[in-house]
Amino acid sequence: MKSTLQWLARQTWFQVLFWTLVLIGAWEAGATLVEMTKRMPANIMPHLYQILQAALSGQEVSGGMTATQVVLKASAATLGRAFLGFLLGALAGYMLAFLMKLSGVIEKMIFPYLMLIQLIPVLGLAPIILAITGNINSSRLVIAAILSFYPVATNTLAGFKSVEKDKYDLMATYAAKKRNMFLKVLIPQSIPYFFTGLKVAAPMAVTASILVDTLQGDGGLGCILSQALKHAMSIYVFWLIVFFSAFVGIFSSILIHWVELLVTPGVVVNLLRKLSIGKEAGAYGRKNEKVQKKKKYPSSVV
Repeated sequence: MKSTLQWLARQTWFQVLFWTLVLIGAWEAGATLVEMTKRMPANIMPHLYQILQAALSGQEVSGGMTATQVVLKASAATLGRAFLGFLLGALAGYMLAFLMKLSGVIEKMIFPYLMLIQLIPVLGLAPIILAITGNINSSRLVIAAILSFYPVATNTLAGFKSVEKDKYDLMATYAAKKRNMFLKVLIPQSIPYFFTGLKVAAPMAVTASILVDTLQGDGGLGCILSQALKHAMSIYVFWLIVFFSAFVGIFSSILIHWVELLVTPGVVVNLLRKLSIGKEAGAYGRKNEKVQKKKKYPSSVV
């Protein structure tokens, strides 16, 4: 029995299931407590089955649409801009990390401003961006890109810096050029760190896009969120958006993790290795390997 429990405790699926059940139990306990106190409306923190009923119900809540239809329609603009902003921020973050690795001067000049951008509250930054762009869609994209930019840049730079000195020495022995150093060692080494940054950035991009929606009513998730909380729309729409946003954030991280598993072990790394090291370094390396094999396994061995 004890060994079985220890085995289960080591399984990822069991850990996920266990903590999911803990969260569900905590939520239901809170909902029951709110219901018992009667000091506030019970639907302020409804039971999970009530939220599920609202999602599956055919009852119209706004403009002839059900709660689920309202959420899905509002999510199109919000998540579309969040995705574009995430891509732009990730690309810009990786390129900046590359530049900072190329030059220590650039790193010293730019890195403090990266920290400064991260410290600016999104609630304060979003109205400024909206005032500058004058367009809610552009604001969603810019804010999502800014929040995605920092984790990707810092994690990728950490990946570049994590390369051991022995690898540099080995490449120097092969007379590898700087371009080959990046293709053969630095970029493959930075891939896991880059994906870690993406996992952090993806949910942040969704959150940023929803936050910008609350500033201007154009039907995005944030706008519907505010309307559901303040006006006559069903409070269950509010909770549907909350859980839907959480699901999108979690799913985006899981999806990035799956992509990481596909590319990290072989696809990208092997491709970069085929493109790198140079003819002269490769020839030298192969020749050196043959010499080492002859020394290790002499032909006279019976």
